[in-house]
Amino acid sequence: MEPEKSDTTQATPVNSAPTAVTRTATVGERQAATIRYIDRADMHETFADSVTGLIFDGQTLRIEFGVTRFDEIKPNTALTGRRYPACRLVLPPAAAVDLINRIQQVATALTQAGVVRPGPRSAEPPKTD
Repeated sequence: MEPEKSDTTQATPVNSAPTAVTRTATVGERQAATIRYIDRADMHETFADSVTGLIFDGQTLRIEFGVTRFDEIKPNTALTGRRYPACRLVLPPAAAVDLINRIQQVATALTQAGVVRPGPRSAEPPKTD
């Protein structure tokens, strides 16, 4: 699928954020809020070329993204560089689950498009009697 275009001509992935979230409440349950997604064309983007950390502490999922900067290339020397933190993203469990589900959808689409080959399945654990 091609990304949808917003009014600002920036590409926005399909289903990146619902425009409205609604749910019918049952008796004795609070009615869920209707939330509209409003794009911010002036929002800065952060580039990262690696994930340098991933921690779930039971309350939040913390993901640290990094960017690699290579040192000047000199003849007859090994290529060297440094990796700097570029962004730290902290998500509550519900948002972490949403991220995991969306990444799985992207992985499935990339596999179906032939961009990514499916990896070998992990071996089943040994059966115990």
